[in-house]
Amino acid sequence: MRDQKGFTVWLTGLSGSGKTAIAKPLEGALRDRGLKVERLDGDIVRQSLTSDLGFTKEDRDQNIKRVTFVAKLLTRNGVAVICSFISPYRERRAETRKEIEEAGAFVEVFVECPLEVCAQRDVKGLYDLAFAGKIDNFTGVSDPYEAPEKPEIVCHTAEETVEESVARVLRYLEERGFSPTG
Repeated sequence: MRDQKGFTVWLTGLSGSGKTAIAKPLEGALRDRGLKVERLDGDIVRQSLTSDLGFTKEDRDQNIKRVTFVAKLLTRNGVAVICSFISPYRERRAETRKEIEEAGAFVEVFVECPLEVCAQRDVKGLYDLAFAGKIDNFTGVSDPYEAPEKPEIVCHTAEETVEESVARVLRYLEERGFSPTG
């Protein structure tokens, strides 16, 4: 592996917007280019690192705070970090950006997708439960999602394929010298 500067790509968006769908092939593409890569995914992290947390605003912020710590360590050590988390609150994302930028670059990717499309994609039935009032604090339904105001990249996943979204992120990383061309 070549000597590389660490950076974090932070994918944020509603449940079902396509964050993980973009993160997985992005991880593979960066690995294929010889980069050291770690992918931190909301569902996986919730099973291990943050299994003690619920879904109140305080718990969500604590979840992202812990992930930020891990991403910052990895970034500082020359790793390309791909984070895919709903991370619904602007203030916490701004704090995350500030902390990670102490160690390397931070690239915010807004995975934009209308709520109705996210609900149609939902294989777990969580949106149906949230719409029926059976899940509290569900982002986009009974809890807010504060969209990024100035993300580096916006992927419109209701209008573009996963491959197009991944290509958009890779192009950005290439243009800024974070990734060699593929």
